[in-house]
Amino acid sequence: MEMTRRQLAQALGAASLARGAAGRGTSKPNVLFLMADQHRGDCLRADGNRAAITPNLDRLGNEGARFRCAYSSTPTCTPARACLLTGMSPWNHGMLGYGRVAQKYPVELPRMMKEAGYFTAAVGKLHYTPQRNYHGYDLALLDESGRSESIDFRSDYRAWFHTEAPNLNPDATGVGWNDYKGKAYVLPERLHPTRWTADVATHFLESYQRPEPFFLKVSFARPHSPYDPPQRWMDRFRESVPEPRVAPWAERYVERNSARDDIWHGRVSEAETRMARQAYHGSVGFVDEQIGRILEALEKRGLLEETLIIYTSDHGDMTGDHNLWRKSYAYEASARVPMIVRWPKGMIGARRGQVRMEPTELRDIPGTILAAGGAQLPVPIDGRSLVECVANDGKGWREWIDLEHDVCYDKANHWSALTNGREKYIYHARDGEEMLFDLTSDPQEMKNLAGDSAHAARLREWRGRMLRHLEPRGDAFVKGGNLALRPESTLYSPRYPRA
Repeated sequence: MEMTRRQLAQALGAASLARGAAGRGTSKPNVLFLMADQHRGDCLRADGNRAAITPNLDRLGNEGARFRCAYSSTPTCTPARACLLTGMSPWNHGMLGYGRVAQKYPVELPRMMKEAGYFTAAVGKLHYTPQRNYHGYDLALLDESGRSESIDFRSDYRAWFHTEAPNLNPDATGVGWNDYKGKAYVLPERLHPTRWTADVATHFLESYQRPEPFFLKVSFARPHSPYDPPQRWMDRFRESVPEPRVAPWAERYVERNSARDDIWHGRVSEAETRMARQAYHGSVGFVDEQIGRILEALEKRGLLEETLIIYTSDHGDMTGDHNLWRKSYAYEASARVPMIVRWPKGMIGARRGQVRMEPTELRDIPGTILAAGGAQLPVPIDGRSLVECVANDGKGWREWIDLEHDVCYDKANHWSALTNGREKYIYHARDGEEMLFDLTSDPQEMKNLAGDSAHAARLREWRGRMLRHLEPRGDAFVKGGNLALRPESTLYSPRYPRA
């Protein structure tokens, strides 16, 4: 269901917002949007991962709401970030796979928030093209990992690094941007990009004196590889990390697709797998620790109850589950993400500490923020307000969410999927293979039920939903009443904004 301008304006009443922000004399809350890159949804202590060390994210969930069935519809970096920028579904923002974020969209979250009277700032990874195209941010201090897409670009993190340590190499740890291997950061911890991102964010909060409310996005480049936390965080997971789960259907991925370290499938040694998962958990823990510093800065300024706080990630990370690495898959480790909302006191009267089971998606982050900011949109968006979902106890919420990814790594990795958080249907576009998982009894997706006659009716029901979802796209997706094979790439939909 689309969110219209009128719904956005009404989703959060002005009176309740005024109560939450009375100390600043404005009816609008500050907005702190925290995100990490490649944080899988089950790498949270609150999600049941007893090895995870995430006290600050768990705290946000305990003081707000955690959405257990949250997904990234197109789980790679750039289409996910297009979704977070626009509040649109993949077909409507136009990116069906890993391509370039368009230069301008009809609705852009920072631009709309700026027009709504906010000072808009971003710290960390944006992954836009061109890299200094801010889409409405008044201020952006970037950590773009190793990307330098033009000869005149140097990220703000790298410029700072070379000022602080002119004789050191920021990539000295020696692990690549998509490598599966893990290793402790070899440089002083204060130089790590995770620390830098938090330092800049805390300085912003400590020094903010402008009269307008702020919209601050803090975007950590980790736990995306390189898995390189400080040694002290590697040590904390020396004894306990979850073992990878490998289903019978994943035998096809046992062989490595390459001798390189940036593989997308392949079984590696037990020691290498354990080190990767140890370093990944350490990277998540390090990000959580730095989020704690940001929250402390907010509290010291007395702004905690004047600020809407949201946390999510652009997608997850397989880290060896089902013999797969990296992301771009429909499986839970890749597509399910953390999603946490903490609202200011007085914004809504809902009980804190809820775990919501409604299917949510990254498109709902802009819907939530724009509603809180009272933004007036030129066109409707697909996302809705998570705060409204909590306030209404899920009444009228969507029944399922759509997922998809165009060809990535190999033509065999090309799919469309639907899930309600309890079941998941996957259609592999190259050869028509179907998968059906009962996520309630089988959250690790160990058993594909699509070939089980006992579940034939459920399979038909989900296939019918997929047909109805894809049919408006034409014969390339549904032909003769059947799901069409799509052996070739369709990276952009007709709705992608061309330059």
